[in-house]
Amino acid sequence: MKGQILIADDEQEIRDSLSLVLEDEGYECQTAADGEEAVEALENAHFDILISDLMMPKKDGMDVLGEAIKISPQTLCVIITAYATVETAVQALRKGASDYILKPLEFDEVVLRIDHLMKQKELAQENKYLREQIDQKFNFNHIIGESQAMKKVYKMVERVSNATTNVLISGQSGTGKELVARAIHANSDRSKKTFIAINCGAIPENLFESELFGHKKGSFTGATEDKDGVFIAASGGTLFLDEIGEIPLNVQVNLLRVLQEREVKPIGSNQTKKFDTRIITATNRNLAEEVEKGNFREDLFYRLNIVEIHLPTLNERREDIPLLVRHFVDKYNRELNRMVKGVDSEAMKLLMSYEWKGQVRELENVIERAILLGDDDYIKVEDLPPGIQNVKSDEQVFDHESLNNAVQSFEKHHIENVLRRTDGNRTEAARLLSIDPSTLYRKMERLGIQVETDS
Repeated sequence: MKGQILIADDEQEIRDSLSLVLEDEGYECQTAADGEEAVEALENAHFDILISDLMMPKKDGMDVLGEAIKISPQTLCVIITAYATVETAVQALRKGASDYILKPLEFDEVVLRIDHLMKQKELAQENKYLREQIDQKFNFNHIIGESQAMKKVYKMVERVSNATTNVLISGQSGTGKELVARAIHANSDRSKKTFIAINCGAIPENLFESELFGHKKGSFTGATEDKDGVFIAASGGTLFLDEIGEIPLNVQVNLLRVLQEREVKPIGSNQTKKFDTRIITATNRNLAEEVEKGNFREDLFYRLNIVEIHLPTLNERREDIPLLVRHFVDKYNRELNRMVKGVDSEAMKLLMSYEWKGQVRELENVIERAILLGDDDYIKVEDLPPGIQNVKSDEQVFDHESLNNAVQSFEKHHIENVLRRTDGNRTEAARLLSIDPSTLYRKMERLGIQVETDS
């Protein structure tokens, strides 16, 4: 099947003829006898292309075009018109139609036009995919953010990626420490080699040395075969030790020796093995305080903490929330097969105001839940968990340093949201925003907002 097409025309002969011709070309077609039927069909199914007569009962082609743009922005619209109404067809193009076809219909010409539009649509989707792939590379493997705090992180990642220096990534749980470790690996000359991530907090205490350094067959009960530890398994690549503060003190001694000598001795073996592995560690604890308390060896701390990359909390980079929301909406639309267009302004206000104790991971969970349970095109306040719904304006937790950036980020999101709803019509957008068009133009220029179409 080449694509799905909705044909709306009050003349049955035209509906049937177009359906027959296009189905012979491999398209799947559905028909509507008037404008209201067409709108109802758009609400209930996905179509790649809408072919609509300009003059129809109940709702004319212009009305159907307007509804189609709101209901299904991805659907390309083609207007059928008589020669006498070409001027109206041109007006339809300005309002968002992709093409128009003159009566009487030449079916070969219709097929050529539809094939051309489908190729355009496929090319646009391919370009969107490629842009996403480029964005992922330059955003360091899904690390999302344009705030000053995150720009510092990007700069540090770039500087340390091709070094062999040990890196310690610090930050609260849920801030994305493993993503940063993977970004360092992906942007290094080791990127084609192995990346191994180990959560030290999940390893039983009696298995630490076996997991890290390996063992020989028969060296302890359950050791039924030789096993390489993660330092050897990741040789040539990168080893990421998360929650490094959970390693017991007795194992820390051996870990320090391994890092100094760049070799390991598996349990039960008399021989050492050399390795060439980049070491990146992470912690949600304050390791300097753990050293003071005697819970972490000072010499190991300084060996690991040659370069520290500290990840800000989400509350410290609120201006990134709309970007993160957009990323998670796109992600879970794909995974859950939904077509949610975004978050409405009131819901975004609450997301910007909420104190994210669970950091980015909590925000991701909230968006996934809203997309899964919501029934509307936009995530609304009622789709959010009760704890976020109950946030009040006087409970906002913006700090004074980031307030201006956060407000600008929200303002940009809100204007872009309204422009999407009006298909880039800035005059209509200004009316909905209750501001003068000239004020909207200035704000768009200041915030770097661009639109593809305008009437």
